[in-house]
Amino acid sequence: MAQKKQYERPIIKPLNTGLMNKFGTKTEYAPVKMIDGAYVKDLIKEYGSPLFVLSERKIRENIRNAKRAFETRYPKVQFAWSYKTNYLNAVCNIFHQEGSWGEVVSIFEYKKAIKNGVPPEKILFNGPDKTDDDLTIAINNNSCIHIDHLDELYRVIELAGELHKKPRVAIRVNMDTGIYPMWDRFGFNYENGQAWDAINKIIASGKLDLVGLHAHIGTFMLSAKAYGVAASKLADLALSVKRMFGIKLTYIDLGGGFASKNTLKGSFQIGADVTPEISDYAEEISTALLNAGFPTEDLPYLYLETGRALVDDAGFLLGTVISNKRLSDGRRATIMDFGVNILFTSFWYDHKISPAQDFSHHTEESVLYGPLCMNIDVVRENVTLPPLMAGDQVVVHYVGAYNITQSMQFISTRPAVVLVDMKGTPHVIKRKETIEDVELGEKIPDYLEKFEL
Repeated sequence: MAQKKQYERPIIKPLNTGLMNKFGTKTEYAPVKMIDGAYVKDLIKEYGSPLFVLSERKIRENIRNAKRAFETRYPKVQFAWSYKTNYLNAVCNIFHQEGSWGEVVSIFEYKKAIKNGVPPEKILFNGPDKTDDDLTIAINNNSCIHIDHLDELYRVIELAGELHKKPRVAIRVNMDTGIYPMWDRFGFNYENGQAWDAINKIIASGKLDLVGLHAHIGTFMLSAKAYGVAASKLADLALSVKRMFGIKLTYIDLGGGFASKNTLKGSFQIGADVTPEISDYAEEISTALLNAGFPTEDLPYLYLETGRALVDDAGFLLGTVISNKRLSDGRRATIMDFGVNILFTSFWYDHKISPAQDFSHHTEESVLYGPLCMNIDVVRENVTLPPLMAGDQVVVHYVGAYNITQSMQFISTRPAVVLVDMKGTPHVIKRKETIEDVELGEKIPDYLEKFEL
C-alpha cells in the first residue's frame, strides 16, 4: 500500500521576476541528509536534538590547506590553535596533531593546553587579564607572554626580579591598517610611539627577553591587504630593534581574524563570494615580510593564531521544528528547538539553514525563532525555506567557531557535541548536560533548605 503523502497547505505567491542579476532569479535548495557519511536523522535519534556535529575531515583539510598556503610562500611558519574559538579537547588535539601550538587568552585556557599535553614553551599567552599568579606560572614554565599594557609590563619586570628568571616576552601592537574602527583597545599603538616606548622600557630593564612582536588587527577581516599593512609595520619595528639594539627578534605574530565563509548580517553578498581565500592572506603577509628588508638568514618566524577560518565550516547544528504559526502581519514563523543560547553567532551571521529531508519545490519567507522565552531569540529574521512541519529536522551551517565556547546554560541545558571521524564514525566529545551539571558548585544555606507552600 502506497504511503500517504504529507499534507502541505497551498501557497499563493505573486510572480514578480524583476530584472535579472548576476545571481539569477532563483535560489536552489537541496536537503542535507548526511554529514561525512553519518545520517542526520540517525545522529538526532541517537544523541538527541539539538545537536552539534563537527567534521574531523574538514578540520584537518582546513589546517593542511592553510599550512600549504603559507609554507609555500614563506620559509618559517608556525600555527598556534586559538583555544577561545573552540576549546573542546578533541578539537584542540586535532590541531595539535597537525602541528599547531596553543594560543590562549586566560589561565583557564592555559591550563587546558597544558592538560592536553602542549609543551608550555609552545604556548602563546595573550590577553589583558593576567594576574600575578598567572604570570608567575607562565614565567616558571618559560611560556611566551604577550604583554598588552604598561601595568602588565611593570608587573612582569617586577616578577622577573623576584623569581630570578628572564621571561620571554613580546608586545601586542595596534595600528592603522585602513580598517575602521581600529582595534586600539588592545596593545600599544604603532603610530603614536607607544609600541616603541614599550620596547625601550623592556630593553632598558635588562630583565626581560624580547623575542617577538604580536598584532591582532580585528575579527572577520574581509581585507587581506590589511594584513600586508600590519606585517610591514611589525617588520619595520623589528628592523628598528635590530638596528638600534642589535637584537634579532625571533618571530612576528599576525594573530587571527581571518574570515570564514559565513554571511555577515547586512551583507549584500553571501560569505562564500566575498571572503578571501587563505592563499590571499598568505600572499599579502608573506610578500610584506619578504620585501621588508630582512637578510635571508634573519627572517623572523611567522606565527599565526588562526581559529575561525579553520573550524567554522567544520561545525553544524542539527535541530528540530517545534511548531509553526502566523504573525500578526501574516509572516510565517517557525519555532525551532535551538536558539541564541547555543547559537550565539546568529547575532552576527545569517546562517544557512538546510532541511534534512526531501521537500516540495514551494518556498516561503519565514522568521525562525528559538524556544527561549525572550523576544531576542531570533535565529533568522528572514529566510526563504520550503514549508517545514513540526518534527522536521534542519541543519544549520558553519557553527564550529565560538558557538560551543559561548553557549549558555539559560532556560535550557546545552546539547551534546559529536565528532564524525575520518571514517564517518560519530564520537561523543561532550555529552548532553544534565541538571546536575548546572547545579554543580551550588550550595544552599541550612536556613534555606526547607519551606512550606
